[in-house]
Amino acid sequence: MIHLRNINKSFSENNVLKNITLNINDNECVAIIGKSGSGKSVLLKHIIGLMKPDSGDVIINDQNINSISFKELQRLRGSIGMVFQFGALFDSMTVEENIRLALDKFSNLSKDLIKEKIINVLKSVDMEGTENLMPSELSGGMKKRVGIARAIALSPKYLLYDEPTTGLDPIMTNSINCLIKKIHNAGNITSIIVTHELRTVYDVVDRVIMLNQREIIFDDMPSKLINSKEEIVQQFILNKKAI
Repeated sequence: MIHLRNINKSFSENNVLKNITLNINDNECVAIIGKSGSGKSVLLKHIIGLMKPDSGDVIINDQNINSISFKELQRLRGSIGMVFQFGALFDSMTVEENIRLALDKFSNLSKDLIKEKIINVLKSVDMEGTENLMPSELSGGMKKRVGIARAIALSPKYLLYDEPTTGLDPIMTNSINCLIKKIHNAGNITSIIVTHELRTVYDVVDRVIMLNQREIIFDDMPSKLINSKEEIVQQFILNKKAI
């Protein structure tokens, strides 16, 4: 379980998160939505330990990650996969080398088993046979898939996505949504998806959390969004329908 307790975060005079408290249960698939600047990605970075709160606690697997050593944090990160907004692939490395980075760092697998693992995860995201391609040879959707393959290579317990469909056309967005759902359903994974895409919310997740002005204003099933009495929720839905 992931437990956030009274999280506050500011950058200079800009208060980004205010007293955020929530639990994300094991095996849940959760979307975090909200307008730009509402703190979605900042919240995600707190969960993986890339940021620390000004006050409050981030507890994962009964460990308060704000107070553990760097070595313990690195060990914990081995159970967390992260899919970054634009894939975050190293341009000078092949697809295989990009995926191998995490396996070399966090696993004790032999070279042969690492090679086999890379082939298998690429196959699972429909990118079989691309091991020797460079990122410059990949489309935006292909980069997203390689980023997902890298994230699942260590068989994580938690899988975090930061805007996984940004910059993709509707067909590719649907393809990535189907892939996220397939991966979530295939194993005991807790999935957390920061997104602005309502198709992802309605098609993929079990629960949606909306941030506005630093606070949580909605936390329920996606089907309940349409009936929310919150004006900001309704504005968000209407604006997305207009896109």
